[in-house]
Amino acid sequence: MDTPKPPQKPAQLLNDLESIRQLLGDENLEPPLLVDSLDPDSIPLLSEIVTPPPMAAAVAPIAPAVPTLRETVNQSVSRDSEMNRLDSELRAAAQLILQDVIDDFVPQIEAELKRRLDARLTRLLPPRRP
Repeated sequence: MDTPKPPQKPAQLLNDLESIRQLLGDENLEPPLLVDSLDPDSIPLLSEIVTPPPMAAAVAPIAPAVPTLRETVNQSVSRDSEMNRLDSELRAAAQLILQDVIDDFVPQIEAELKRRLDARLTRLLPPRRP
């Protein structure tokens, strides 16, 4: 774990900065003061840097991205009619499948009904005498 270093004294910091300045070779230069080097007229204004857009583009209305009520209703109606058509097709297909299943099983159902009827008749009616 790193232990925090105790804060250095300002005199030590100034000495460190002075030694860095001497290493860099700036012994004879005096650091400029901000007040002396700042010319308020040299700072450009935002309006000088950024140009406004052309007036034609600024005045032209932007087309709304929102569809009109008529378009929305037409889309809704077409969507509903498409859903109704699909629903009708699905129901017709289901009826055809059901009819195919019934057609496949009718002979088996008919044979089972005849077998049960014959079994019931033999129990209910006395046997025939010749």
